[in-house]
Amino acid sequence: MTLHVKTMAEMQASGEVPEVLFWVGCAGSFDDRAKKVTRSFAKILNHTGIKFAVLGAEESCTGDPAKRAGNEFLFQMQAMNNVQILNMYEVKNIVTTCPHCFNTLKNEYPQFGGNYEVMHHAEYLQKLIDEGKLTVEGGIFKGKKITYHDSCYLGRANSIYEAPRQVLAELDSDLVEMKRCKNNGLCCGAGGSQMFKDAEKGTQEVNIERTQEALETKAEIIAVNCPFCMTMMQDGVKHFNKEEQIQIKDLSELISESLHL
Repeated sequence: MTLHVKTMAEMQASGEVPEVLFWVGCAGSFDDRAKKVTRSFAKILNHTGIKFAVLGAEESCTGDPAKRAGNEFLFQMQAMNNVQILNMYEVKNIVTTCPHCFNTLKNEYPQFGGNYEVMHHAEYLQKLIDEGKLTVEGGIFKGKKITYHDSCYLGRANSIYEAPRQVLAELDSDLVEMKRCKNNGLCCGAGGSQMFKDAEKGTQEVNIERTQEALETKAEIIAVNCPFCMTMMQDGVKHFNKEEQIQIKDLSELISESLHL
């Protein structure tokens, strides 16, 4: 299936205004696994008839990794550059599949003059379902055991716990919670720019401990909402030699697959 996604520049040139800007993010643009999530979410938007656009080559990193690693100067440079472009296009609504981008755009860009209505795709999918624009049937996931991993920046940083679970409930799957979940959830180990540095001394990697908790639920699928979590949980499953039995899927992939998009 060929995806036709317009850029903001193309829309502006034809006099169109999108309902929402899809902020793809670095992982969604360049990481092979995360690209599949980008395509799945774009397919859902096309399926529902939502008029959306991307920035394309004009999109830069939000600056989250730089800020978390302590390089405030680089973060502010990236933020101001992005705000300038977003404001030039008079962007009002943004949706993104990355909680790190979501948190930065929503909570940290206002101080640079970037005031937007920002939603994570878990919230946006729930909104489309609530409005009747997206109808999901259990289908291939009906009765399957799924456990959901709360990402730090969607969960504890922004208190969004129910939206992803309500989206999963549409699949008629058997949602089994890990012993540490919601506001007591355990980080996958990649946040705070840990994704890009060597592990510190300790007895066990964080993602191994988190994957162990997921495996204890006996779930067939570990649902995630973040490209960082995706990588860490996949590595954890490989560590236990369970990649043949356990799938790691983003919310949008589960919805897209249930709709056979």
